[in-house]
Amino acid sequence: MDKTDERLLAALRHDARASLSDLALRLGLSRSTVRTRIDRLQRSGEILGFTVVLKQDALRDPVRALMMVGIEGRGAARITRQLTGMAEVRAVHSTNGRWDLIVELGTETLEELDRALARIRMLDGVATSETSLLLSTSKSS
Repeated sequence: MDKTDERLLAALRHDARASLSDLALRLGLSRSTVRTRIDRLQRSGEILGFTVVLKQDALRDPVRALMMVGIEGRGAARITRQLTGMAEVRAVHSTNGRWDLIVELGTETLEELDRALARIRMLDGVATSETSLLLSTSKSS
């Protein structure tokens, strides 16, 4: 994958429904070059598919947060399993640095978020945590 492919992927992330002609114009390429590159990226598995983000998807979780979690001992796999079973958890990411996990949460209300945070903090092996509310999103994958 080269810089042109990276620019093409960025353009598709911004608008996966853009026409080949629009993509070509935006990237300064020919329409056939854009088509060939998209086909190659799909065949190689770099592009797995295209998706639609619905208004209802965004409305589903009006309260969103990221919770950074520090784990004592070797309980990360167990805690990750417990977290993925929680309805409020949208994703669990392992990471390096100060925090062991980053948990994406989504709820209808602040009260529901508060209850979810309390349950997570009570999990055996969770030593520390820090939570940030997501106020707005400029770009979503």
